[in-house]
Amino acid sequence: MKQIHLEGSWTIRAPRDEVYRVITDFENAPKYFPSVAKSARVVSRRGNDLVVAVETKSFGMTFQVRMTARLCPPEGFVSENVSWLGIEHEVFMMEELPEGTKIDYTNDVEIKSRLFRLFGRLVLGWYVVGFWKRAVIDKMREMLETT
Repeated sequence: MKQIHLEGSWTIRAPRDEVYRVITDFENAPKYFPSVAKSARVVSRRGNDLVVAVETKSFGMTFQVRMTARLCPPEGFVSENVSWLGIEHEVFMMEELPEGTKIDYTNDVEIKSRLFRLFGRLVLGWYVVGFWKRAVIDKMREMLETT
């Protein structure tokens, strides 16, 4: 199964610890990022390893995702997100800069369905990263940046 590679890099004018606090507060993701998360519940936690049951929103659909995440404080997290649609290998890492926090995001997506895979190649590259930026990065900017 071929992967679709997505990536983005952004800077938020806020301390890395604050960005880390928000992005790893998975159970409050529906409050922080309502465009992408309907519900989230930490099922288990062992140190920095978590399993999170997420009801996510994408392409006008709501579906269940099992997120297995490893927190990497204070730099970010890596996760494997499994749903009926496929498997995502997500990396959200941060670097503190004088002007704020630089975020480097990658997501390698393996789509199970051949039909969705064809559709996904056309749409994911240009749509998903832009949508994710608006739904997550811009929301964090609204919450954390001071003028």
